[in-house]
Amino acid sequence: MLHSIKDAAMGDAGFSTPDLTGRSAAARVATMVALMLLIIGGFNWALVGLFNMDFVAALFGPMTVAARAVGVAALYGLTLLPRLAQGTL
Repeated sequence: MLHSIKDAAMGDAGFSTPDLTGRSAAARVATMVALMLLIIGGFNWALVGLFNMDFVAALFGPMTVAARAVGVAALYGLTLLPRLAQGTL
């Protein structure tokens, strides 16, 4: 977190990589896959909004398991929000 104006001026926004060391390997992998799918989903919605192009449907086909996995990742992302707020992600 920002502790002073000096930190803000120095460019330290308080961001760091998630500490996933206290979790099982499967939980770490699930979290990283979910975060990657959330990024892909956000990119996809940007393309839909800007160019009316559904990249995920074009890549995998409409309503395939891969396309639905992006939605499932968003639901899993909701469970990550409290841990992200606490800094325990």
